[in-house]
Amino acid sequence: MREQEDILEIRNVFKSYGDHMALKNFSLSIPRGAIFGLIGPNGAGKTSLIRIITQILRPDKGHIVFNGEELKLAHINKIGYLPEERGVYKRMKVIDYLNFIAELRELPSSLGNSLINDWLVKFELNDWAKKEIGSLSKGMQQKVQFIATILHDPELIILDEPFSGFDPINQELLSQEIQALREAGKTIIFSTHRMESIEEICTHVALVNKSSCILKGTIEEIQKKYTKEESQLTLCVHGESIQKKMLTEEVRDYVSNLSDETIVESIVKEEKSIKDIFIELVNEEN
Repeated sequence: MREQEDILEIRNVFKSYGDHMALKNFSLSIPRGAIFGLIGPNGAGKTSLIRIITQILRPDKGHIVFNGEELKLAHINKIGYLPEERGVYKRMKVIDYLNFIAELRELPSSLGNSLINDWLVKFELNDWAKKEIGSLSKGMQQKVQFIATILHDPELIILDEPFSGFDPINQELLSQEIQALREAGKTIIFSTHRMESIEEICTHVALVNKSSCILKGTIEEIQKKYTKEESQLTLCVHGESIQKKMLTEEVRDYVSNLSDETIVESIVKEEKSIKDIFIELVNEEN
């Protein structure tokens, strides 16, 4: 059987709660091996979408296709989910909690112990293994929850605000692990309000607003689509620094016609950030 290009396809999904429409004719494809950013304002429908993918909720209409098959209960063990809220048992010791998760995921005891020990060392939690989870900092609890999310080696990993409670050093550590998971063939859906994180680690992004997907594509495609082809030149004329904006396609001819007294200090092609594009599109929609 040919390997599916998309690991997940959301097809014309509707979900409502009473009079509130959370998802309206929502469609989106997640390419295999992508780090897919899911962004949007509060109440846009991101959480409902994630809960449908993880089978916490059922859609009112539409289809979810996972690995070429209609999503079903048997797919649960191929999906890992890190919720935004802490989902740990705070009175359990770290090692006991992770062993409990390994048993739930039906991992052989020896494999589970080996994986848990490796991750505790990697995340510098081995000295805290016999401490109650509630005694750990928010960042440490998030590390424990992350280990529980990926312990069973899922194909699709859904991370909802994974950097919550992290300092910059641990945020970088987790970013590296997310990249390593992608290099190992995993697909990651990354839901966050931190736009800088989207640009730093995501390959693709979708913008959800008012229950619908209004923008999707690779980071590069989206920035190219919404950025004018402009460059900023910094020139030095008689010792004075001058900045000039112009269309990128005109830069070469302009520079070639400069006088000998003018020095080109820099040419920077301007690009809109994902944050700027997000704000612009949401304001237009609203």
